[in-house]
Amino acid sequence: MVKITLKDGLIREIEAGKSLMELAASISRGLAKAAVAGKVDGVLKDLSFPLHQDAGVEIITADSEEGLEVLRHSTSHIMAQAVQNLFPDTIFGIGPAIANGFYYDLDSEHVFTPDDLEKIEAEMRRLIKENNAYARKEVSRSEALDYFGAKGEKYKVELIEGLPEDAVISLYTQGSFTDLCAGPHIPGTGAVKAFKLMNLAGAYWRGSEKNKMLQRIYGTVWAKKEDLDDYLYKLEEAKRRDHRKLGVELDLFSLHDEGPGFPFFHPKGMVLRNQLEDFWRQEHRRRGYQEIKTPIILSRNLWENSGHWDHYKDNMYTTKIDEEDYAVKPMNCPGGMIMYKQRLRSYRDLPIRMGELGLVHRHELSGALNGLLRVRNFTQDDAHIFMLSSQIKEEIIGVIDLVDHFYKVFGFEYHVELSTRPEDSMGADETWEMATNALQEALDAKKINYKINPGDGAFYGPKIDFHLRDSLGRTWQCGTIQLDFQMPEKFDLTYVGEDGQKHRPVMIHRVVYGSIERFIALLTEHHAGAFPTWLAPVQVRILPISDRHEEYAQDMLRRLNDLDIRAEVDDRREKISYKIREAQTHKVPFALVVGDQEAETDTVAVRRYGQSNAGEKLSMAEFIAMVQEEIKNKTKLG
Repeated sequence: MVKITLKDGLIREIEAGKSLMELAASISRGLAKAAVAGKVDGVLKDLSFPLHQDAGVEIITADSEEGLEVLRHSTSHIMAQAVQNLFPDTIFGIGPAIANGFYYDLDSEHVFTPDDLEKIEAEMRRLIKENNAYARKEVSRSEALDYFGAKGEKYKVELIEGLPEDAVISLYTQGSFTDLCAGPHIPGTGAVKAFKLMNLAGAYWRGSEKNKMLQRIYGTVWAKKEDLDDYLYKLEEAKRRDHRKLGVELDLFSLHDEGPGFPFFHPKGMVLRNQLEDFWRQEHRRRGYQEIKTPIILSRNLWENSGHWDHYKDNMYTTKIDEEDYAVKPMNCPGGMIMYKQRLRSYRDLPIRMGELGLVHRHELSGALNGLLRVRNFTQDDAHIFMLSSQIKEEIIGVIDLVDHFYKVFGFEYHVELSTRPEDSMGADETWEMATNALQEALDAKKINYKINPGDGAFYGPKIDFHLRDSLGRTWQCGTIQLDFQMPEKFDLTYVGEDGQKHRPVMIHRVVYGSIERFIALLTEHHAGAFPTWLAPVQVRILPISDRHEEYAQDMLRRLNDLDIRAEVDDRREKISYKIREAQTHKVPFALVVGDQEAETDTVAVRRYGQSNAGEKLSMAEFIAMVQEEIKNKTKLG
């Protein structure tokens, strides 16, 4: 007998040699039915894995994150088998699980089309119905090379040749298809309940442009049909909310071939942008930040000193001025160092909080550009805090509170991740340990749950990242807090302490929006372009029923504009029903219909965006008070 410690701490004794599936069945029939894999002492295994010694065991079900990954990778094998059956001359690359699905890279003379995806799906359904078991077999290196070499699977051969000499090589077979794979896999193909092939793409073998372009088929699979339906609905909703589409429809911004990755902001987009910047300035003034502005182009010497020239040069735009090398700044921090050094600092001056809405430029690959989400120039809402070591925890907590306030105002939920020292870092081990511990202590003091990302910090320090969750459940990394002991050292920053001697300050780099441009994209998609009143480029549209109501409409416009309420008049000679529909299409928070009665009584018929009622009758004074209240309180729509 062996002792098995389950996830909940309970200990179960089973006969040695029993499989994970048999263990699951001994716990409950329902668990065995839902199981797709198991974990033995933290290592994922097939359910057929025999238990010969005492171990900690967790049964993995399809509705868990790890279970979905196993399900998705297993489904990629089914898709490959279906392709093999329908297109026998195909040579196979790799077929991993990815976020929300899977893909397989294929080398084929046949050019796959959307019609082929339907045929492949039908064949997959047939294979799933057969419920073929996934059988694992461990082989020697020579056996694996002989097997795939004989089949002409050159990509598998290349993968095997790249494995370490002592690697365990395993093959998985289901039905007539055998693949090189580490596993684990679901027990049988019948465990796949809800899948769909999504689209086709091209992909260079192993991601290198020097290699052949393969054809890639993407698919998605979920534990149950309801989850698949929800995912497909969200994809369609995401297309409807796409900020690139809405940016054009709402006349916010545009992108042009004359400046790929360099967005043009239109007047309405500038209103939205300025509202975000005004809010940023207001909240930072309240918290003791001083705003600065540093140059866009600075000398190579500065970037060498900061470390960016060595670590980031491929992403920087460079130029020559007076025969000397200069770079367009990809980050604001070196300019902040220069600002700090402008005069002698005392310990009494610290902390110093310098904020900058700084325009930065980074060379992104053309294939990575994506609307406002990935651009080549953007405005970082940067700030650098210079402080004493004794002030670190308090200052980090202050930034966490600021970020939390911002995201609550905008209606975003978020989660937090702590990224630690990367391989290409600079600085001593003890300063990295001190910095990482300080971030952890601040998070613990705020009782914030966080995930640790080993090795994902900046080259000069560990960081806290804030990942926003939008209305479709997608997450986006925006805010960040980076604790830095390196830059003050490299730039020889000092302050005079109580003892009259010079000391080195500690520094925080932090952003809240992350990038104004990216945040606008997120807000646009989160609200589907229907911005809350305080952010809306046009807050009120006045709709006169006929020409004789134009004078009253213009009088209303002046009154609203005098109160800094952004309004416009739709004075086109169109039917009022058309004007109302247009106001809805442009997602204006308030449309005011004015006719004879309204003009005579100084009232308005108010139609809110998204509501189909005939319009609430209010006096002009009541309407103004209502709008001002929504703007003041930053009330969210809906």
